[in-house]
Amino acid sequence: MKKITPCLWFNNSIDEAITFYTETFKDGKVLEVQRQDPDGAAFTATIELAGNRFFLLNGSGADKSRFPFTEAVSFMLECDGQEEVDYFWNTFVDNGGEESMCGWCKDRFGLSWQVIPKQLFETIGGPDKAGANRAMQAMLQMRKLIVADLQRAYAGA
Repeated sequence: MKKITPCLWFNNSIDEAITFYTETFKDGKVLEVQRQDPDGAAFTATIELAGNRFFLLNGSGADKSRFPFTEAVSFMLECDGQEEVDYFWNTFVDNGGEESMCGWCKDRFGLSWQVIPKQLFETIGGPDKAGANRAMQAMLQMRKLIVADLQRAYAGA
């Protein structure tokens, strides 16, 4: 079976999206870009972020609300600690994005991300059920997830 590759529709902002995502992800790569004419915007592109391929499509830009991204689809980005959480969260939110709750945010294109530290799973899924419940309750109060606060809640401190 072939890999599943998400196709993301952009309304006349594909070139901006290519640059934003491949610069945001340190291992980001442009694999292929197709243009309708040499001086025009990209029509399609394939990029790779964190080892995953994404196909980008430059859809009809006249009606920006025609096919907007919604929270019904998001990408979970498992981070290796608070420094990575801060980097991705701040990059998405501070560059025209929007905060939400429980580690969710949108980037400036409206694409939803779940910026999750691996420690979230260690706390809300930990063997101490009371601690896991406390960590879950703490997470439900957060916007950006804070590793130290999750760990303190789990420990009962």
